[in-house]
Amino acid sequence: MQDCIFCKIVRGEIPSAKVYEIESVLCFLDVAPAVKGHCLVIPKVHVENILEMPEDMAADVHRVIRKAGRGIIQGLKADGFNVGMNNFQAAGQVVMHAHWHLIPRFKGDGLQLWPQYKYDSNQEMQSVAQNLSSAIQQP
Repeated sequence: MQDCIFCKIVRGEIPSAKVYEIESVLCFLDVAPAVKGHCLVIPKVHVENILEMPEDMAADVHRVIRKAGRGIIQGLKADGFNVGMNNFQAAGQVVMHAHWHLIPRFKGDGLQLWPQYKYDSNQEMQSVAQNLSSAIQQP
């Protein structure tokens, strides 16, 4: 995509702070980090979300996430890290190029996870599970 900001980064048209790359995947620092060291991992070929991504590309992305995660732990002395991905605008995806956030975590860093809710009943939970299971098994 010509106007995609991440495609422009891949092509070198926009500068970035590269952390690691392989032929098919790039990891670079987020310009608006949740904490210092917050990285983005993207496939170099434009796909909008995880549902469009071929499995071999997903495997390459996963390898880079693991390598970058080790780098976060060792290089930043982080206590852990979060891996997150937003798919589709309703889920908070702002750049419509598949990307994963790797966020270093430190004890007491103040970052919050999303709120947790409860099902009204076990019956409701089982109904939701069945709906998901049925949808997943469809071709």
